[in-house]
Amino acid sequence: MAGRKKPSSSSTGALIFGGIVLMLALVPLKAWLAIGFLALVGIGFFVYQRNRPTNSAPERPGLRDLEPLEFTATSQTAPSGPTRSEFPRGASFVQPVEDELVEVVAPRHTFDARIPAAPKSYGPGTWIPAGTPCVVGSLTIPGGMVYVGTSLRASSGAVDPCLINPSLSIAKRGNYTTRDMGYWPSYSDISPNARRSYLEWLADGRKDPEADIGYVFLFFYGLERRAILDARLDAAAQEEWPVIAQELRRLLDVYGEKSHSFKRYASELLNWMAASNYPADLYNHLLPDLPKGLELPVYVRLALGRAAVDDAPVPAHLALGWAKLDPSTYLRTAAERCAPEFDRLFTQKYAEQYGAGIILPRNRTKLHLVYQAASAGFRGMDVKLSFGDTPDVTALTGPIQKVRALVEETTAALDSYSRFVGRNPNARSALEGLLHLPATLWPQSAQDVLSELKQRMGDGMLAMSFQELLSKLDAQSKLTKEKTHALARALESLNIGIEPDVLAGAKLPKPDEKVVLFAVPPGEPVSRATPAYQAAALTLQLASAVATVDGDFSAREMSHLRQQVLSWTHLTPNHIRRLLAHLRLLMVTPASLPALKKKLEPLDAHAKEVLATFMATVAQSDGEIAPAEVRMLESIYKALGVDSKKVFSDVHAVAANAPSPTTPSGFAQPVPPSTPATAPAKAAGFKLDAARIAELQRESQEVSALLANIFVDEEAAAPSVPVTEQAPALAEPSGVAGLMGLDEAHSALARLLLQRPTWPRSDLADAAADLELMLEGALLSINEAAFDAYDISFTEGDDPIEVNTEILEKLEA
Repeated sequence: MAGRKKPSSSSTGALIFGGIVLMLALVPLKAWLAIGFLALVGIGFFVYQRNRPTNSAPERPGLRDLEPLEFTATSQTAPSGPTRSEFPRGASFVQPVEDELVEVVAPRHTFDARIPAAPKSYGPGTWIPAGTPCVVGSLTIPGGMVYVGTSLRASSGAVDPCLINPSLSIAKRGNYTTRDMGYWPSYSDISPNARRSYLEWLADGRKDPEADIGYVFLFFYGLERRAILDARLDAAAQEEWPVIAQELRRLLDVYGEKSHSFKRYASELLNWMAASNYPADLYNHLLPDLPKGLELPVYVRLALGRAAVDDAPVPAHLALGWAKLDPSTYLRTAAERCAPEFDRLFTQKYAEQYGAGIILPRNRTKLHLVYQAASAGFRGMDVKLSFGDTPDVTALTGPIQKVRALVEETTAALDSYSRFVGRNPNARSALEGLLHLPATLWPQSAQDVLSELKQRMGDGMLAMSFQELLSKLDAQSKLTKEKTHALARALESLNIGIEPDVLAGAKLPKPDEKVVLFAVPPGEPVSRATPAYQAAALTLQLASAVATVDGDFSAREMSHLRQQVLSWTHLTPNHIRRLLAHLRLLMVTPASLPALKKKLEPLDAHAKEVLATFMATVAQSDGEIAPAEVRMLESIYKALGVDSKKVFSDVHAVAANAPSPTTPSGFAQPVPPSTPATAPAKAAGFKLDAARIAELQRESQEVSALLANIFVDEEAAAPSVPVTEQAPALAEPSGVAGLMGLDEAHSALARLLLQRPTWPRSDLADAAADLELMLEGALLSINEAAFDAYDISFTEGDDPIEVNTEILEKLEA
């Protein structure tokens, strides 16, 4: 009988699998869903346990534990603070060490696995120093100066608004020129688009002026935290103050005028850093570059207060900074346009008026600073800075009024030069422009030229062509009469005289004609109107004309005349030097005897005899007279049309101190004919009282009037108004219908224009309406009249309208 066949193993497995499938098919759907959910939870728990850090950092206190923040500024070097690691940073996870091996226990077997470390930017917020690049997303931030990380607590315990968290999402595109955030932005709360825009602005160098100011503030929040909170405990942060200050000034240059709010906050942070640690004699140190804001910077107030505490004078540089940064002191166009010249002139005038400086009283109001932070991360914190007993001198009104008065005086002195620069911005150093300035304000290039001329001149004199002088001083055109006078005044202010004496009415030199520069004794008043000087000058002119009649002005004649000048002791040293320079010029370009005769012809015989006698007095004022001098006087008398035989009688009349019937009161008349007029040898040997002669000369008003007319080579004898000063509006001359021939209404508008150097168009429109004039037509008529009268315009510009400074000089002349 055949045995039962044993089932195979494969058949048994199939039966078992089929049974399992049948049993699973009978399980309800809801049971399957529950089983799946539990499986997912188990897998998630397994993954969490596997990746959980092995070492957890305990939570540290937040910045709220630092409130309130009370700072005391110190005049000593701040002590080294704790290291950066001691600054509280708040709770955060600890970044795994790169390439750390982590042992993981798995069921039924063990194995070693290498787990990649998290990026360095993940973890506690870290300050990226200036110039250190960092990468966030796909963007590289090259300049640093930001906080990057996943945790950085503010005073409220929330995430600090400045923190760039690389774990947050970033959009693919952004546009930092549009507003895409609220008023108090925080990187953690703004949209992914705004984050992208902010990172692109940082990557672009933080310099695009079209960027929305919100992104600038977001960056500023980090600077604010670093400069105040970090620096409180971290010496390294204090060392970064200069770098932070430099960045703030750069941002102010780009965005300061775009947002007055940012300008105020950035300025206050600069003030905080500048005043937190200062030298005891702060007033003797140069001011840092501080922007002008709604209040006088605390750094300046601190310097002034320290000067008051020490009873020290306020130095010129500090007074200048006070003037320029005081918010209630208005700087006009001249001070802004000509800033270097304004600074130098203010300093000069300050020293002239106040010597070492103003002494400030020590008032009772104490100086302190309450910092108002821009970042919401400071919300709820009172950040204060105190300065002990240092007074706040801005509570006083007297000192700042003195400074403002000096500002106005300085600005007025620069108005003329400012207008020139406004019309000729590329000719600041041209002579035509410099003549509007005091010579002490001329640039170094011009100062070097003048120093060279002084060195060559020494205590003597230097002759050159007028064009050579102008070329050395960078003149770009022919000088007008007013500019030539201004040049002479400028040289004279530096103790350099020039012949011909244009300020006394001499004819202006042509470019190819010679001029003589000579050293002027300092401290002596310059006067060219004395009869003694004018008579001596006329004597030299007549003598040079006579000496060249034979065609040769010999060295012997020159030497003789030079000795005569040096012997005229009744003249001042200034007069002597000018006469010697005048004689040097006469040797090159002698006076024309016909021209002199032509000037003398209108005088009557009495006046000519007065002049002849006066020159006889001058010729022997040393108490002696030589035969050569007698011959010279005879030639001069002949040129004057006076009998040359009167030379001896006039000389003896002076010696006798007796009034002459042919001379005005105060001059000597001839002595009795006991001394023959034909005995010139007897003329030498008597002595005269030089002091008496000088007194007689001063008493002669008639001689002074005569010589004043003779010495005028041009129509205008009176010196013109210096171009460095603002000439006042002049009253209209009697008998003239209107200014420059204008009718009454247009003359009134022209006179009104002269009252101010610059006019807003709206103000002039109102004035023209009051005069029943159309402004455009009225200005056209006034300018046409000015061109007809003086060949220059009356006004320039459209809005504002500027009055041509030269018109004032023309009207006064």
